[in-house]
Amino acid sequence: MTDIGLMSYYLGIEVEQEDHGILITREGYAKEVIKKFKMNATNSVNTPIECGIKLSKHEEGEIVDPSLFKSLVGS
Repeated sequence: MTDIGLMSYYLGIEVEQEDHGILITREGYAKEVIKKFKMNATNSVNTPIECGIKLSKHEEGEIVDPSLFKSLVGS
C-alpha cells in the first residue's frame, strides 16, 4: 500500500480536507451543466416564481421538445 497524500477528487466529487473538517462539492460538475445548457449568461434569483401560483397551458404557445428540459432536470 502506498500513501499518495490527501484525497482531492473521487468519482467526480471534489474533496477539500482542512484541519476543521472535510468539504465535499460538485462545483466542477455544476459548471459543466451550466456550460452544456448555455446558462452561463443568466441571472440568478432566489425564487424564480411566486409560491402557490396556478399555472395554465398556453394553447397558442410554441411546441417544444421536452427532452432538453428532462435532460437538464436529470442533471
